[in-house]
Amino acid sequence: MSVIVIQFITLDGIVSDPDGSGGTPAGGWAFRHGPETVAGDKFRLGSLLDDGIMLLGRTTWQLFSRIWPGRADPFSARMNAIPKLVASRTLTDASAWANSQIIDGDLVNAVKRERRDVIITGSLSVVHTLMTEDLIDEYRLLTFPTILGTGQRLFPTGHKPVQLETLSAEPAGAAALTRYARAAR
Repeated sequence: MSVIVIQFITLDGIVSDPDGSGGTPAGGWAFRHGPETVAGDKFRLGSLLDDGIMLLGRTTWQLFSRIWPGRADPFSARMNAIPKLVASRTLTDASAWANSQIIDGDLVNAVKRERRDVIITGSLSVVHTLMTEDLIDEYRLLTFPTILGTGQRLFPTGHKPVQLETLSAEPAGAAALTRYARAAR
């Protein structure tokens, strides 16, 4: 089992509000580069979408549950079919998006118990919690040629150092897809 973080990210490490749904002044920065940069399986998840499980925080899940169920293209069908765990202290019903289940109990323990590969999309608070517990195995980052200067960062200031190795780097429309894995210990 691996824990894989996928994120839209700016050159300066900002991950907040890439689609503009958060209403921030600089929101929508990823989508300004055109649909070809963000559409489809840009993170090269492939069979992970068939065999893994998606982990989302409440805010990301609520956004996705309004977007994905109404889409019918092949990638959307896979997103709708994948089992989904939702980390939330306030959400009580996850029926708005097929195959979604609210985590019963502690997030960290739920991830440690999981036998499938776990894909975390967005969900910065979930990512930070699992970073603190040293549970992230891989980062797949779609880096956009944008510098915002402000916003929530994927890697928070003051976090302990982590050594990663580069698995791949390739152009993806206006962005670049980079994959990093935990370095051998």
